[in-house]
Amino acid sequence: MCYLERAGSVAGGLETQRLDAKASAVAVVLSERLARYGFGDGHPFGPDRLAAFSREFEHRGLSQQVKLLEPRVATIEELQLFHTPAHVRFVQERSECGSGWLDGGDTPAFHGVFDAAACVVGATLAATDWILQGTRRRAFVPIAGLHHARRDRAAGFCVFNDCGVVVEYLRQRHGIRRVGYIDIDAHHGDGVYYPFEDDAELIFSDLHESGQSLYPGTGGATEIGRGDAAGTKLNVPLPAGAGDSEFDLVWPRMLAHQARFAPEFFLLQCGADSIAGDPITHLQLSSACHTRAARELCALADRLEHGRVLALGGGGYDRGNLARAWSGVVQGLLDG
Repeated sequence: MCYLERAGSVAGGLETQRLDAKASAVAVVLSERLARYGFGDGHPFGPDRLAAFSREFEHRGLSQQVKLLEPRVATIEELQLFHTPAHVRFVQERSECGSGWLDGGDTPAFHGVFDAAACVVGATLAATDWILQGTRRRAFVPIAGLHHARRDRAAGFCVFNDCGVVVEYLRQRHGIRRVGYIDIDAHHGDGVYYPFEDDAELIFSDLHESGQSLYPGTGGATEIGRGDAAGTKLNVPLPAGAGDSEFDLVWPRMLAHQARFAPEFFLLQCGADSIAGDPITHLQLSSACHTRAARELCALADRLEHGRVLALGGGGYDRGNLARAWSGVVQGLLDG
């Protein structure tokens, strides 16, 4: 073998090692089991959302650059880290009968909804476990980030709140107390804000569309936490029509808020319904905002010397938008 051939072989080997290192640093939970969490044809949160993401994910070659993980089903004990036993039983009962509503009229029951929702929570917990097994690891779960469910009830397409469960899981099972929650979904993350409103160790930054007409109509700028937690919560309502220029103004403030409290683990709820063209919201961001958010949050996690970032898909009801935004999030995790 001549020198040039040998050098090319070595260079190729080094490049392969670099790709392997990237793949070992970012995981994506991707399974048809996640598609079971959807509410049928015609519902904004349909089962086809996963396939839309998967096609773009494959088209960009991202599957070759990440570690692919399988979800698991969360146990009842894990669900009850956040949710009341009565709510868990209620979902089980509705899952068996397969009819009616799980909330006031947004979230219909169907046969198997309990297992489907518990699988979303289990996917988030599986990604959490994978992150905690290494250093400076990131992960993404596309069908996750169900930030409206409260401890005692379903709400807004969200049966169980995997965000809330993972906060309690980190604390009770892993001893990680200070958790950073960052939300760029168009809807306010009320199911995270209010259960932890008086919790000084849940550091909350939430950008969302303002106004009473958009569900859930909460998250005013004056809502900054209560009691000892006052000042640990940052709500950033944006007017309908706000786009990348407004994001560029408020995003550094959201990051600085997190940096001030130095969380030990980051959750990024990266709902794609803040992207221009979503059928039920009115913000005008581009998917570049989602890529930037993931990349810069990773950089902050590295500066804090733990590197832990778990990104959760959240909302998004234009299939092309969510495919581009979530693929951009994965790219941001890789770049970060």
